[in-house]
Amino acid sequence: STPRMARLVSFKYAESNAGQVVKDAWESHRLNLSRCYIQNVSAAMARQVTAKDPYWRYTRTENEPLPINVASVSIGIDGTCMLFCEEGYRQAMVGTIAFFDATGERLHTIYVAAAPEHGKATFLERMDEEIARVRLNFAEARYVAITDGATDFVPWLKGHTTTQILDFWHAAEYIKPAAAALHRSSKAREQWTDDACHRLKHEHGAAKAIFKEFKAARERPLGAKIRKDLEAAISYFGNNLGRMNYASYRKRHVPIGSGVTEAACKTVVKQRLCGSGMKWKHSGADDVLTLRAITRSDGAWDAFWK
Repeated sequence: STPRMARLVSFKYAESNAGQVVKDAWESHRLNLSRCYIQNVSAAMARQVTAKDPYWRYTRTENEPLPINVASVSIGIDGTCMLFCEEGYRQAMVGTIAFFDATGERLHTIYVAAAPEHGKATFLERMDEEIARVRLNFAEARYVAITDGATDFVPWLKGHTTTQILDFWHAAEYIKPAAAALHRSSKAREQWTDDACHRLKHEHGAAKAIFKEFKAARERPLGAKIRKDLEAAISYFGNNLGRMNYASYRKRHVPIGSGVTEAACKTVVKQRLCGSGMKWKHSGADDVLTLRAITRSDGAWDAFWK
């Protein structure tokens, strides 16, 4: 394969399955390619991306914002399931490094992905390397971690960030079910839920106040389902109060949602590797995820080829 052919084939394979790339190559370029050829060339390109990573990653891409324009950098990691030939469903990992300006507007996002592995060592190593590179160019930015409340990677995130934030929307999801313990009528529940979410987002100390309301509701006679929802909310708020000062975060224009990372699970993994009837081997999945992450990181694909 020539470099130009390798670029064409591997990019298309990152976007679609081999059968679709065969059709596209013929219709668009009158190239008669085999599925194996497409897979082999793409695998070779994924290895090149990894092998040359120390060289091209430290070159600023044309789409990367200037350090003076970046006020904060958010780091997020999440997992999503995909189907493997021999092991069934396993969790692939996706990481995002998003850049925000002083008004809270997202400027740029870097994606990292890896096939399922025990301990997540390869994935975390890739994230470590990418964050180290980012810190060299954006040393003055505030580094924040946004999580959904899971504790698996909290120690790792604390090592890379100065501020840890609980995703606002995950916190809000616990408020509506628990409202049934405070009010009997559906109208009162809805009104209290809207008010509580507004306070949580805009008022200092709101999380602690709502937490106290939840605990006070324990004394009321409640059904089993309502009590279960209430206890879940109490546990969730109690474990995360230190990361729920959303009014303060918003005042400093720091992001409070993990939507970038959750969307990455869909766009990087689900849309390409979880099609109807798809099953993967580890090597093939990691090759596609490597290519998929770099093509999704605006400017990284061109930087690699240059």
